[in-house]
Amino acid sequence: VQLVESGGGLVQAGGSLRLSCAASGRTFSSYNMGWFRQTPRNEREFVAAISRNGASTLHANSVKGRFTISRDNAWNTVYLQMNSLKPEDTAIYYCAASIEFGTSPRGYDDWGQGTQVTVSS
Repeated sequence: VQLVESGGGLVQAGGSLRLSCAASGRTFSSYNMGWFRQTPRNEREFVAAISRNGASTLHANSVKGRFTISRDNAWNTVYLQMNSLKPEDTAIYYCAASIEFGTSPRGYDDWGQGTQVTVSS
């Protein structure tokens, strides 16, 4: 499945952004979806995941209560609503697709190109 992220940008601390990831090429509803982020100094880090039908979600402790993952299978899109953003949330954000439901990037087969999120203090 091909994935294209959008919605990144520059925002002040405390602000909000909504990332979108549009999928094409295969049946979107067959895939569990995840969001990950990466900075130049760190490995790719799990942010959130959602099951095929959206009934189950996982969020990293660092974003719990601030970020929310959701999906719309009719529009082949997964979202990441990010509120109360902090400078440490600055990273490239990637969406990914997997037949498994989990938090390890190694379990995800298809990746988008990423979108930059920068949070200024």
